Amino acid sequence: MNNLSGRIDEAPSFILNEEILEPQFKYEIENLLPSYIKIEQAMLLEYIRMGYISKASGSEIASKLQSINKKTIHADLEGNFSDIAFAIEKQVERTISIPAPSWHVDRSRNDFQACAQIMFARDQWLESIEGLICLIRSSTKLAKKYIHTPMPGFTHYQSAQIITPGFYISAINSELLQIVKRWLDAYDEINKCPLGAGGMAGVELNWNQSELAKLLGFSAISNNALCSIASRGWALNISAELSTFSVLISRFVTDLISWGSSEYNFIDLPDNLSGISSAMPQKKNFPILERLRGRSAHLSTYYVGIVLGQRNTPYTNLVETSKEAGSNIFPMFKTVKSLIRLLITVVEKLSFNEDRMFSICQRDFFGGFTLSNLLTVEFSIPFRKAQVIVGNYIKVLSKKGIDPIIGDAQLLTSLCEKEGFVVMGSQDLINLSFDVKESLFRKSSIGSTNPIRIMELLKTQDTEIKFYKEQLSNKKNQILRGDLLRKEALKGIGI
Repeated sequence: MNNLSGRIDEAPSFILNEEILEPQFKYEIENLLPSYIKIEQAMLLEYIRMGYISKASGSEIASKLQSINKKTIHADLEGNFSDIAFAIEKQVERTISIPAPSWHVDRSRNDFQACAQIMFARDQWLESIEGLICLIRSSTKLAKKYIHTPMPGFTHYQSAQIITPGFYISAINSELLQIVKRWLDAYDEINKCPLGAGGMAGVELNWNQSELAKLLGFSAISNNALCSIASRGWALNISAELSTFSVLISRFVTDLISWGSSEYNFIDLPDNLSGISSAMPQKKNFPILERLRGRSAHLSTYYVGIVLGQRNTPYTNLVETSKEAGSNIFPMFKTVKSLIRLLITVVEKLSFNEDRMFSICQRDFFGGFTLSNLLTVEFSIPFRKAQVIVGNYIKVLSKKGIDPIIGDAQLLTSLCEKEGFVVMGSQDLINLSFDVKESLFRKSSIGSTNPIRIMELLKTQDTEIKFYKEQLSNKKNQILRGDLLRKEALKGIGI
């Protein structure tokens, strides 16, 4: 056996390797290897700066590091304990022409692994943020298309007031923009380099931690060694944010599912995004919406798994918290990116059945609120009394099957007189109250369904999107600058 420790004389057992070590090795090869190589390069440059490795030796080590990829590095129970950190170290040692005794001096796997995990997570997080911004841009285009289109709005599962698809989508956008802001803030919180923490208490050589952070595209260094290797708060924060996001998406998609039902028939999707029944030829189903709602639930599941994996564990470096509790980090990111991609597709292809929605707006007595207001404002009928009058008016018309816009002026006048109030021009009040298109413009408050207000809001949201997109670009550029600085430094030693 090629000993890696004097403390243990045997290689890991077959079952330990098959169930734990090799699967972990394969996961890290697929997802963390690029980060590990970058970290090794940055730390190699520090060894050279501190004088523990010569430029010539460092140049050869750097060359060997660059040659490592998922095809050239392998799990080996005897040679590297099926551990990727040991595998990188041993492969370099085995292939360099002149031994480098200080290679990996004053090092620990703890901060090495913590750093790679954060680097992977931040890349995935930036991709998720970029996708979310694209979703908001697509939904904004959809909203602008339908800001003048009346549709029924619901409270307590009952039709309540006239809104527009543009108004509804601008509300979803407002929430999504808040989520983007929080996701960007979460990125800033996690983008701190843990290198220099060592095993848990710090390192002994004169490492330039700020330079390491810069070479790896971090915005700062972690200010506490124990926090660097013990905390997996970044996994909790990100998964919590994704769980919160999934709740909003599930509610949005639930509305789409309802609107796409035969009961409402408010929306439609192209045939190539739809499904059929194997038995009922008259049906056109929207299984993509069910997939979206079902898939969104997985994000909350991942969050709960990370919480329970960390809960009641000691505050130090643990495989339990760093690897086992984080085993679904990659599936979590894969799920959210898939979810966003599907949502963008739905939003870009979604259409609203304007005639159908308008007919329901004409059919239902959405103008009751307006009529009550007018009776109070124009004729000084106490508002609660006006509510009773209008309620009785609508109840009678509903039983008779009379359309709201036609109404019954005589009935309205009579009901007011019974309560001791004289009302003139009842038909004009009815026409004004139950005019579907006019109802949109009667709302004047900020944030209302008034098309003018919606357009103002959408313009503001456009500005926010541009701002967040610029922030995203700055964060991506910081990582790129780190890559460039590291490559330039490696050129300085002959690579």
